Amino acid sequence: MAVGNATEFPDRGVAPARAGIVLATLILVAAIANLPLSVAFVALPSIGAHFDCSQTALNLVAVGYSLGLAASVLWLGALGDRYGRRAVMCAGLVLSVPAAVASAWAGSIEVLVVARLVGGLAAGMAFPTTLALITALWADGPARTRSIALWSATGGAITALGPLVGGVLLLRFWWGAAFLVTLPLVALAVPLVLGCVPAHVGEDRDPVDNVGGALSVLLVGGLIAGINLAVVPGLRSTALVGLGVAVLAAVAFVLRQRRAANPLYDLGVAGRPTFWVAAIAGVIVFGTLMGTVFVGQQFVQNVLGYSAAQAGLAVLPMAVFMLTLAPVSARIVEARGARVALLVGYVPVLLAFVVMLVAWDPGVGYWAVGLAYALVGAGVGLAGTPASHSLTGSVPVRRAGMASGTADLQRDLGGAIMQSLLGALLTAGYAQAFARRVADAPDAGSVTTQVEGQLTRSFASAAEVAARYPKYADEIVAAARSSFVAGQRWAYLAGTVAVLLGMALVATVFPGRDRERTLLAGYRAADGGSSDSPRPPDAADAPHRADPTTG
Repeated sequence: MAVGNATEFPDRGVAPARAGIVLATLILVAAIANLPLSVAFVALPSIGAHFDCSQTALNLVAVGYSLGLAASVLWLGALGDRYGRRAVMCAGLVLSVPAAVASAWAGSIEVLVVARLVGGLAAGMAFPTTLALITALWADGPARTRSIALWSATGGAITALGPLVGGVLLLRFWWGAAFLVTLPLVALAVPLVLGCVPAHVGEDRDPVDNVGGALSVLLVGGLIAGINLAVVPGLRSTALVGLGVAVLAAVAFVLRQRRAANPLYDLGVAGRPTFWVAAIAGVIVFGTLMGTVFVGQQFVQNVLGYSAAQAGLAVLPMAVFMLTLAPVSARIVEARGARVALLVGYVPVLLAFVVMLVAWDPGVGYWAVGLAYALVGAGVGLAGTPASHSLTGSVPVRRAGMASGTADLQRDLGGAIMQSLLGALLTAGYAQAFARRVADAPDAGSVTTQVEGQLTRSFASAAEVAARYPKYADEIVAAARSSFVAGQRWAYLAGTVAVLLGMALVATVFPGRDRERTLLAGYRAADGGSSDSPRPPDAADAPHRADPTTG
């Protein structure tokens, strides 16, 4: 029986033959796409010192990968639906290699940002196909829910473990080594994909809306660029241009999707409450994961003085709780519905922001750091599965790329927006707090405009100034630490508001369990009743035959 064929398991419903190795391969590919999202976070202080760059430049290094991924997943997911998910997946894996090498040996901060962007585009080829194939190969039911739970939790845990992996590498090597961690994984993944994943299953036969794809890139790219540049003095006009491009692209995208014979993004499907509410809820949850790791890694190194390895190890509770609670989330979805699972997941995320706002100060013990990270991990572990499951259950298999692209946007657009928003607020809050300290200093008149600009630009720049003026080093570093904390409080307050809005949306708009099941059954009927049954693979998959009793 071919890998893509469905095999009936008494306790799991319909799943592919060799289900275990197929799912492990797809999770490995997702790991390769997810790991670079956060592996750079732990290296940011070293990168800032090496290039003597601003906090805004560091924000762009961090968000560049998410931007490339988020801007491309809808278009590339649709191309995979049409021309073969395995082929697009392999192309992304191959492209990730030169992007990683260019990042590791970047000669300037600009080259590093561009290399990160290209790496995100490579991930945009590989990542959307993983969830799309789970949707196509596992029929709707407990088996698919558990597979999505494992996919979601593992992806989130790997993102959380990125700083730990990077920190260990930085103990022995230079900052660029953090970007090379995926290379051995790519060498393992490519033959597994070619040997285990079917080339064609449940794909769309309609042409791809490339105009809509280009507009989606402009929409996401303009939005993220605008948010990042909005707080940079002298670049606010450029930020407004970026946001204006995003608004115009959004209007053009909606008009195009309403008129296109084969829209890239079916607005009728997207308007289903089990789809759009889950999409927004996931953006907030996964964005919180990326945003808190991004700011938190700088806090524990810059303010608490952790080494790179200690900073990475500090995130471990997040990964543990994500993996531990994912099976619990799957059971809640099946027993109580996605709304309850989402709301249960939001509670620890909200508590995490409270801990970070109240307790994350200079000199705080690890208990507060570990507690906040554990709460974020618990929230993502509980809320990630219902967010992704609701998306895949709301679309037909032939449009699985739309659901998987949206699920990826939850992580990547959510991550890019939250990283950009929290990073922008951190930058603005840090600059304002340090400028106030300079103005209030007894010898403020002796501080030149150039030095003040360096002090308020980023923590790394302030540390460099402290090294040049050892007489005032302790005062400068202490001021930089307190200013960083002031800036991060701006960021975490915004995160708290986002979580509260997400909870209100889910509680008031997302359907309860019985209504949700009725709606999903109606969607399957309206879509031709095919979303439960994976399409048998084409003849090209004949070599992938396996014993139907294995999996």
